[in-house]
Amino acid sequence: MFDPLTADPPHDPDFPATTPALTFTSGGTDLLGVLHVPAGRGPHHVVVLLHGFPGNERNFDLAQVLRRAGYASLVFHYRGSWGVGGSWSWGHVLEDTTAVVAALPGIAAAHRLDPRRLALIGHSLGGFAALMTAAADPSVTAVASVAGFDFGPVAALCRADPSVRARYVEAFTGELGPLRGTSAQALVDEMEAAGDAWRLARLAPRLADRSVLLIGTSLDAVTPYDVHHEPVVTAYRAQPVRHLEHHVLATDHALSDHRVTLARTVLSFLARCP
Repeated sequence: MFDPLTADPPHDPDFPATTPALTFTSGGTDLLGVLHVPAGRGPHHVVVLLHGFPGNERNFDLAQVLRRAGYASLVFHYRGSWGVGGSWSWGHVLEDTTAVVAALPGIAAAHRLDPRRLALIGHSLGGFAALMTAAADPSVTAVASVAGFDFGPVAALCRADPSVRARYVEAFTGELGPLRGTSAQALVDEMEAAGDAWRLARLAPRLADRSVLLIGTSLDAVTPYDVHHEPVVTAYRAQPVRHLEHHVLATDHALSDHRVTLARTVLSFLARCP
């Protein structure tokens, strides 16, 4: 049996695999992306991969595995990051993700895509954006959050304890290198202003009929699973979110030594989506 983790698919001379660079517009800014189109006539299911803050890990290994498995996978940069114009903010990440999802039907025919079969998979901040976007857009049929960052509980911790707030300001300061138009103070302020509106557990009713994968990481100081994973799982079970799958992997925030396990888990989840 063909294993996309260890083998390349056969070449299709009529409908070859391609890797086009794409541009999307959000907030008057051009977002830069790359689409991994699999071989074959299609139309291919689409997976949008959402990177975290600031985006050092962009999950291109997942993009390639997904393509070998027959999924078209898209990776893009948000406003104000990695040379893209505009300014960075958490809110802009959500707006940019929404804009990219909305643009997919317009490019579907040119790239052999089936936008009716759309999954969002995000890491850290990207997991937050994936769940928030899926909850607001019923065209997203499946969503996965990997070591997702839950802004609502963190905002509450920052408001309650100035020392916690100071630690987040310090942590965000160290990640600003590839970003523009923001500051660590502004990012904490924005998170606190959003408050419970950005609490992922609140999304359960809007995800009740969607396929949802939640992956926590137990050796993770960035998104400790007891804060960012377990409360979300509990809320989604209680709803219930009927097609919920969840795991806790014994690895760090980037899943540095669990990349094959991550890929197999994601592929298995997508294969079971209704």
